Amino acid sequence: MDVLSEVLRVVKLEGALFFNGEFSAPWCLRSAQSRVAAQYLAPGAEHLIIYHFLTEGRAYARLLEGGREELIAGDIVIFPHGDEHLLGNGSSVRPVDAFETFAKNLTQGLKVASFGGGGQITKFICGYMACDPRLSEVFLAGLPKMIKVHVANEPAGRWFENSIRFSVGEGNGASAGSELVIAKLSELLFVETLRRYINTMPANQTGWLGGVRDPIIGQALALLHREPAHPWTVPKIARRVGLSRTRLAERFRHFLEQSPMAYLTKWRLKLGAEILRSTENSVAEIAAAVGYGSEAAFNRAFKREFDCPPAQFRRKRNNPGIPLFGRKQRRGRTARQDARPVLSSSR
Repeated sequence: MDVLSEVLRVVKLEGALFFNGEFSAPWCLRSAQSRVAAQYLAPGAEHLIIYHFLTEGRAYARLLEGGREELIAGDIVIFPHGDEHLLGNGSSVRPVDAFETFAKNLTQGLKVASFGGGGQITKFICGYMACDPRLSEVFLAGLPKMIKVHVANEPAGRWFENSIRFSVGEGNGASAGSELVIAKLSELLFVETLRRYINTMPANQTGWLGGVRDPIIGQALALLHREPAHPWTVPKIARRVGLSRTRLAERFRHFLEQSPMAYLTKWRLKLGAEILRSTENSVAEIAAAVGYGSEAAFNRAFKREFDCPPAQFRRKRNNPGIPLFGRKQRRGRTARQDARPVLSSSR
């Protein structure tokens, strides 16, 4: 069972390629934080994951607070938390603001933008993924501020590169469906990079991503994410993964620093918040869909997690002051029906 697939099935990833650059050294771009970038790329998006894919030449990527990666053709560098960063080639050059300088280019699709001092050529394509930070927190929380993955040496990587090159060409034309193809390709590129990162993590890595890779905890997480409204108990989960409940609880806490039921409670409430935000389903329907035996029980748990009851959260869903994540971890309650029909209708 693939827990990452189960999570991404629920998380709404909306991707696009937004910039096609051909720059000559020396040059340096400063990319703003995701909340600023969203004003140019995806107004209304709560969180953006920015990435750059080098198709030719060399460059570097650097966080403003440190951390630098040297990039070559075939490298993808991702900023999962939307941190402000620099992308460039050459030294002693003043950074230019990427979104202010190339605002006009952003309205021209993927038409190539040229810039720089006339030296070595670097070609790159930039993309983003917009996502709900509540649901995405489970995998984003375990990621560093910057990830570099090289994809050119494997067949899948070459397929991505060729597909992106082709899609960029299509994006400059009027081919029917080209925007949808580019959006799906952007999503696939991000997921593939995430998978490769998980596979290259140190053997002793803990956290959610470490748990995903662990054969036992990965199974347990997949069960909880596949059927979040099922009436799970620790003994039931333990039987399904072939481990004693004591050993399961210890192993689960080793990776995620909480019990299986505390984890399930938080995920159910995140799902509930997403359904509140994206549908007009009643609070009672949502409570049942995410595994609560009564609307009152759901109201109490939701208020503890988000500091306001569900109805108020829905009224203020466009208010950035609403907390995205709760501060406490509470024990899960009884579930009574599968959540998938309601979740599907909210996508």
